[in-house]
Amino acid sequence: MAMSLLTHPDIRALELGSAGWFGAQRELIRAKPLVKGCYDLWYRCLREDVESVPGEGIAVELGSGAGYLREFLPEVVTSDVVPGVADMVIDGTDMPFEDETVRAILLTHVFHHMADVRQFLREAERVLVPGGVISMVDCAHTALSRLFFGRLHPEPYDHSAEQWCFDTGSHMLDSNQALSWIVFFRDRERFEEEFPEFRIERVGYLPWLGYLLSGGANLRNLVPRSASSIFSRVDVASRALDRYCAIHWHITVRRLQRGEQCRSQGRADAGGGMAVRSVL
Repeated sequence: MAMSLLTHPDIRALELGSAGWFGAQRELIRAKPLVKGCYDLWYRCLREDVESVPGEGIAVELGSGAGYLREFLPEVVTSDVVPGVADMVIDGTDMPFEDETVRAILLTHVFHHMADVRQFLREAERVLVPGGVISMVDCAHTALSRLFFGRLHPEPYDHSAEQWCFDTGSHMLDSNQALSWIVFFRDRERFEEEFPEFRIERVGYLPWLGYLLSGGANLRNLVPRSASSIFSRVDVASRALDRYCAIHWHITVRRLQRGEQCRSQGRADAGGGMAVRSVL
């Protein structure tokens, strides 16, 4: 009930996951300076990863939905599982591309919706060029993110799940928001053993305070537009708390060049995962 009351009225009556819902959500993102600032940073991170790939190939965004990545990466091929919201309709576990023709697979709030992570990674391994990247923004695993996603968010957050998959129906909320932590942190050794062609290249915490206070992409804004610049400065000051409070992180996974040996950068921190730095 509380989440229903907090949901922004512009999207409350729309069908979740419909083209109209995505359109209204996109306008909400643009109308909230602090949320748009987060998305702009996320897209710059994705673009930087695309630009780091040697050679040719297309850049593909999965689950484009309400996003506007094309403003930062004009050549990107957008896609979604919902018809009518992007260039193509694509299931990430069965991508319609020839082997080694994709330089980057880009995901924003999408990885945790992959019902079969192993099949997605197999497909990514197949279509990516050597040196290509999977670049994603997804749910972090901090004390605050576990509270927020586990108790307050409508999508599931099950960090105790043993499998890299979950049961699905036909609902847009089918997910496990802990999947990026499970696969790339808790089960990192298993990931590296099963997918030796991939290297976890870097992980970075993303700004969180302004995003939360602004209600993200779906909820009412608690920050007056006139106060956005003040809260932007507070957001920067709060980055010292990222390891406890960040709710999103940026993860880069690279397909190795031929003959390159797998070696993830960074070693385990006190929390049992790779060392994570803040993205400024």
